[in-house]
Amino acid sequence: MADPKTVILVGPRQVQTAISYLSDPERAGWVMSLKPPSKRRIQEEKYHAQIGDIARQTTYAGQRWDAEDMKRILVDEFAEEMRAQGRPLHHDGRLIPSENGRRVIQLGIQSREFWVREASDFIEFLYAWGNDRGVQWSEPAASSA
Repeated sequence: MADPKTVILVGPRQVQTAISYLSDPERAGWVMSLKPPSKRRIQEEKYHAQIGDIARQTTYAGQRWDAEDMKRILVDEFAEEMRAQGRPLHHDGRLIPSENGRRVIQLGIQSREFWVREASDFIEFLYAWGNDRGVQWSEPAASSA
């Protein structure tokens, strides 16, 4: 059997061709997995720029945070907003207590695992979150890619 390959199918005709290909009895036992596309690099660059602007210009829980900490805060806020809308992230997080019970540990949510749609929604969320707090964006608002 051939090595696994990733093929990006664009449009319903390519999907139908792939299904027909796999329907051939000589390919019995083959497996095809379908998933939404992963975020684009341009989306990642956009939301990191937004997070930097937010970290430089706002406070959270009464203090300033560096961009990395602010990213974790905002991803958590975004995940909560998506849950409230009934559209949890495909890799939603979970909270667990530390072994000694004195801390809470968040597991699971990573922006690197966003799908294109989730990254787009995150960019829109960041605009709304920052606009509510008077953030002046370093680059003009554009399509969320």
